[in-house]
Amino acid sequence: MTDITGGHGEDVHQPPAHIPPAPMEDYQFPELRLKRKMDDPEKTPLLLVACGSFSPITYLHLRMFEMAADYVKFSTNFELIGGYLSPVSDAYRKAGLAAAEHRVAMCQLAVDQTSDWLMVDTWEPMQKAYQPTAVVLDHFDHEINTVREGIEAADGTRKHVRIALLAGADLIHTMSTPGVWSEKDLDHILGKYGSFIVERSGTDIDEALAALQPWKDNIHVIQQLIQNDVSSTKIRLFLRREMSVRYLIPVPVIRYIEQHRLYEDDSTTANSTSDKGKGKQEPSKSG
Repeated sequence: MTDITGGHGEDVHQPPAHIPPAPMEDYQFPELRLKRKMDDPEKTPLLLVACGSFSPITYLHLRMFEMAADYVKFSTNFELIGGYLSPVSDAYRKAGLAAAEHRVAMCQLAVDQTSDWLMVDTWEPMQKAYQPTAVVLDHFDHEINTVREGIEAADGTRKHVRIALLAGADLIHTMSTPGVWSEKDLDHILGKYGSFIVERSGTDIDEALAALQPWKDNIHVIQQLIQNDVSSTKIRLFLRREMSVRYLIPVPVIRYIEQHRLYEDDSTTANSTSDKGKGKQEPSKSG
């Protein structure tokens, strides 16, 4: 396979010679980087969850969390306590979807090399059946607020953590389209949890929000001050054409793709079919 990094010589961030796929059994909720105690007891603790294919993960996926962190810090009364990537399971059956063990490994490499607060949760990709977004958010709510009883406040009490979905503007557009999402799922996701939506060029966010008025107070729109429209679909296209993807995705992820010969064509796995393996009420996940 042609060197897809577009560079020459050794890279100081290059991982060891071979990175194996991620183990997909013996689930344990990741909490090493989870904040243990709040700084400001007057604020509401917030946990952000990004659901998607991440095939492969890009710098925009990571950048969305940083944009959200700035928005939370300067424009809300929330205190961010953690952020999670939740890759979809193989049952999603989307064209170009690498096996879950590879996507989890790439996400883990990305957060390990580029972040000091993001984590990858493997509960969703370990499931044999497709899990709707509402169910995934319920999983995080259970792990954080039931199992761990929220987060400790400055006075020693425990506070309930708000779980919220982090996504691109294309998701909110599908949510506003009649017949795509059920009213029940919309109310569960936007009513019970809420969402932080990163604007994207080409999407009319105001039009989408107009159709979601019942949940407007739980939808936070984040402006992209520096436009970035990189996508996993474009990355896969570049890779099939043997073009460089350096500076579009993390170097360790590039090395992993090379090692495992991923995305050499669009039928990356046997899971690639026209049947997305999901309920008709939920559209394509990002990435």
